[in-house]
Amino acid sequence: QVQLVESGGGLVQAGGSLTLSCVGSGSIFSINSMGWYRQVPGKPRELVAAITTGGVTNYADSMKGRCTISFDNVKTAVYLQLNSLNPEDTGVYYCAAGWYDVLRGTGGDDDYWGQGTQVTVSS
Repeated sequence: QVQLVESGGGLVQAGGSLTLSCVGSGSIFSINSMGWYRQVPGKPRELVAAITTGGVTNYADSMKGRCTISFDNVKTAVYLQLNSLNPEDTGVYYCAAGWYDVLRGTGGDDDYWGQGTQVTVSS
């Protein structure tokens, strides 16, 4: 089992920035990718950005140039720096850990998920 603890969500004005953090514990050696997904009511969860333990990254097209994902091998933590936020970025952001499906954006029930952290961007 893998446990994921997220932090860093909150309320920010349009144009602002936030940094989300997720620390993994447990059988973390069993995974090779971590990432962040976003969900809004009525829509499926979608990839924001993901990274492998080797540093390969994948960003959603809507987030390219506006966010940076990084991985800390020592802490088994993944960070998401969000910039130039707009109201359409509002949602619950979930940390995910697993294998290449997490990187590709198809993370699902076989992967590990955090509890989610709310990000609200006001106009």
